[in-house]
Amino acid sequence: MWFGACTSSIGTWMQIVAQGWLIYRLSHSAFLLALDQFLSGIPIFLFSLIGGVIADRIERRRILLGSQYVQMASATILTVLVVTGSVRVWHILCLSFLSGFAQAFGGPAYSALIPTLVEKQDMPNAIALNAIQFNLAVTIGPALAGQALAKLGESWCFGLNALSFLAPVISLWIIKTRFRPEKTGESIFASLKKGIVFARQQPAMEALIVLAFCMTFLAMPMRTYLPVFVKDIFHRGPETYGNLLSLMGIGSICGSLSMASIGNVSRKGRIALGGLIMLGAGIAGFAISKRLPLSGAMLVVVGAAMMAVFAMVNSLVQLITTNEMRGRVMSLYNFAFRGGMPMGNLVSGWLVPIFTAPVVLRVNGLLLIVVALYFFIVQRRVAAL
Repeated sequence: MWFGACTSSIGTWMQIVAQGWLIYRLSHSAFLLALDQFLSGIPIFLFSLIGGVIADRIERRRILLGSQYVQMASATILTVLVVTGSVRVWHILCLSFLSGFAQAFGGPAYSALIPTLVEKQDMPNAIALNAIQFNLAVTIGPALAGQALAKLGESWCFGLNALSFLAPVISLWIIKTRFRPEKTGESIFASLKKGIVFARQQPAMEALIVLAFCMTFLAMPMRTYLPVFVKDIFHRGPETYGNLLSLMGIGSICGSLSMASIGNVSRKGRIALGGLIMLGAGIAGFAISKRLPLSGAMLVVVGAAMMAVFAMVNSLVQLITTNEMRGRVMSLYNFAFRGGMPMGNLVSGWLVPIFTAPVVLRVNGLLLIVVALYFFIVQRRVAAL
């Protein structure tokens, strides 16, 4: 499962880089860059709660396989459009929404499946290792995409992404773990209500979900606006864009390895909040920097801090949750974590044309520090975990 997901993630990041570059090349619009991110994320915000209920009712492998097939078809269609020269920005936006819709159902099923592959005491390590495969892909995928964009064109990035979905499909057929849910006559909304009630009854769960939303709402626009920094501030091309994303990926791998090495450590809440302060400082530093080497160093810090926060918060949510409720609770978490991405990109897409990308990202970084200090000083449920 690890190798299958990593291979697919490499392809996905090749497409993300090429797609952002293609949209900006076709339109030169920072708003359309943000709109693309919004449309890929909003289905997760709208449908992941229902996806979580389904993940607790249907064998999770089947849901994941369906999700992979839809995303593979989306990448294949985009490849054909680019090769034939008929691609338009609206095509890309529609396919982003379709892929996001598939992820809305695949995401909760995947989050619920991973803990069933390991013992409970190994769960923090497994979550960190899962983050490593994702961020190994963040390192390799953009670097490959930068080279492919410069020498071969966008179509190769999209085509290779379509092929990469074969890896998780094969791995899902190979693994032996099965989730056999109990039959229930409850409606979807009754099951969803039970999941919400369960989450609200757990100490600090609401605070963890709010923290996940704030992190992605304020942090993810930085990745969205990297093409703007590369083209308009550093006056470089797609290779520099890919290299900057790879540096962020290297930092993410370092952060994930650090979290995996410490295992089931105590005071996870304080580690998460400390990482959030470092994340805010890194984003603000990147926004202020006018020198490419310093900006690259800031991206390494951002990547490491983001993964430290993600791994700790995710571990806390998984450890609090029971297996029969895991799909629903993880859908609530994904609703906040993934929902913050389109919301943050939509707001930043409105603000950047008015105040410029460096100003908006600088404020976002400072707000992340404020959020962390609030949970440290005022609302101490997370800090106490």
